[in-house]
Amino acid sequence: MGTLIKGIFDKLFKQNQNTTQTQVQPISHEEVEALVDAKIKEHAATLQTNTADQSNHQTQAGVEDDYALTAKQIDYALSLIDKVKDEYVLAIEPSKLRIKDLNRLIAYQRYKNKGTLVNLVKKGVLKRK
Repeated sequence: MGTLIKGIFDKLFKQNQNTTQTQVQPISHEEVEALVDAKIKEHAATLQTNTADQSNHQTQAGVEDDYALTAKQIDYALSLIDKVKDEYVLAIEPSKLRIKDLNRLIAYQRYKNKGTLVNLVKKGVLKRK
């Protein structure tokens, strides 16, 4: 029994001694600076690609909302504007209405949020009577 315990202790201590005896090679100051410079350049390149991707995505999103309306959509937008004709009047030609404007009108009808109409007034689509 004593030899079994002694064998276990020997194995444990020999493993610890082997792992602590590995040599650690020193890293020079120049190598550290080179690694840091490489990481900074990599990070800067990543930021530039992310910024370019975001600007492309924003321009694509802006283009999507800039579509002109079809004839049926214009009729629908005019019917929504007629519902608020007591306070607001269309300030531009109906053919110049955009999808974004129609979405705002729909949002007003659904949620009765006056802020959407105020945004349309700021944009110049509607004007107060």
